[in-house]
Amino acid sequence: MEDSTTVEFQDSTRPLGETLQGLARSITGEYVTVRELLAMVGEQGLLLALMFLTIPFLVPISIPGVSTVFGLVAILISLGVTFNRVPWLPDRLLDRPLGAQKLAQAIERGATMFGRVDKFSHPRLARLTQTAAMNRLAGLGLLLGSVLLIFPLGLVPFSNTLPAWGILLLAAGILQRDGLLILLGYLFLLATIIYFAVLAGIAIATGQGIMGLFGR
Repeated sequence: MEDSTTVEFQDSTRPLGETLQGLARSITGEYVTVRELLAMVGEQGLLLALMFLTIPFLVPISIPGVSTVFGLVAILISLGVTFNRVPWLPDRLLDRPLGAQKLAQAIERGATMFGRVDKFSHPRLARLTQTAAMNRLAGLGLLLGSVLLIFPLGLVPFSNTLPAWGILLLAAGILQRDGLLILLGYLFLLATIIYFAVLAGIAIATGQGIMGLFGR
């Protein structure tokens, strides 16, 4: 059985809609496994999965505890994007067969939808997207956002929302080769770090104040 860590792929260069159309045409036979599907769709499939993972956290207050689980999955996917290989997943999941015909039809519908996205998000600020070094940097940004997402602060407004938007914008920017979205993603990550630092400062000051009251 093939080890998932040996399945590598190249940085995406085509719009997602075009990639999905090619993927739908390439699916043949009665079944296709998750491993084969990930190898065919490559980096773009991982980025799309990351975008879906951020959906529950795009509102100011999230469900407590969910971010930790989703953040761990996002870390694995971010590592896959950064190092251009399918992230570690259980073989039981990777080798699960999927109905090829229905899957191809669903992918074709997705290709149509993302073809519309190409109309307003397009390649720009090429210096942020064209080189392997910038792609690795964006991948590390996704990893940082995923780590920040893990913190179980769902009841604290924006604690999950800021890193989730950072991940979403970075993933979309890499998918579309849109440097403007990538830049906005970095700004959201910076805002997250500043916000967490402020929260930590408030918590420390509050703790010192309480200790001072008891020390009197």
